[in-house]
Amino acid sequence: MTETATAAAATESATAPLAAADITPGEPLPWPLIDADGTLLLDSGATLVGELERDFLFRHFKPHRGDTEAPASEPKKPAAEDAPLTVRDLHLTIGALMGLRPQQGASGAPMHPCKLIGVAPNEAIFVTLPYVDRRPIDITPGENVEIVAIASHAVYRFVCTIHALYQQPLSYLVLSKPANIRMLRERKSIRVRAQFPVRYGIGEESEGFQGVALARGISALGLSIAAPWALAKVGERLRVAFRLQSGELDTTVETSAVVRNVHQEEGAEPLHTLGLELDSLSPADQMAMKVYVFDRQDDVLYWTGGSR
Repeated sequence: MTETATAAAATESATAPLAAADITPGEPLPWPLIDADGTLLLDSGATLVGELERDFLFRHFKPHRGDTEAPASEPKKPAAEDAPLTVRDLHLTIGALMGLRPQQGASGAPMHPCKLIGVAPNEAIFVTLPYVDRRPIDITPGENVEIVAIASHAVYRFVCTIHALYQQPLSYLVLSKPANIRMLRERKSIRVRAQFPVRYGIGEESEGFQGVALARGISALGLSIAAPWALAKVGERLRVAFRLQSGELDTTVETSAVVRNVHQEEGAEPLHTLGLELDSLSPADQMAMKVYVFDRQDDVLYWTGGSR
């Protein structure tokens, strides 16, 4: 075998997925561990406590040696900047609450409640006819109206033209494709599903990261993680590090966290789930968290009802 072929074979072997037998619990890692996408799992020198922790690692991730360069992936095409919002971007659901008022003389006029009942392929929208004191509001086709729509992750304002008004099978309006869409504010406390490695360190004063857990859910200010054992008690602190990728944004977040709840899951795998509040996020980290969450708002777990 030539020297070039030997080097190529060695590189291929080093970048191939590891097997559980390649890592001995209780011994420091001779090289960093990375996941299949290059995300750091454990630094060199970290030690897996026992087989339970090693089995968890290989069950939920695809460990590779991190001391060799993985093949570079193709660069992503840059996203279009300042692209106008469309109805699809709003992620409105049937039954979404809306407010409607005629645009003519709208200043100071109240918003009349209605609900979304449909979206046409051409992005025209159908809404229930608003009533005031049990009477339909005075409105005519051809008139422009302002709409405030409460979507799952934000509140939006836009303008439509009334195409038609129907009384059967119920009183409803056919509105034009929304124009001049703008977001008024974000709705906080949405938590979405997640699945990525989270490195953890026990206590605020410890150095390095002792292990890796699996993210189960994420909100703008918190994480739900699963680990093979209870890493801390409620009120205690962890240090965590994880990588967030959304579109062109690729951010590594490294911060401290307060454990807000701990419980053991039932099932074949004895996992412990911890709810973490991240309390030392930089402005860049906060933006990365929000972008990651809102990019995945179609996979909502629940509204937390709090700040996390």
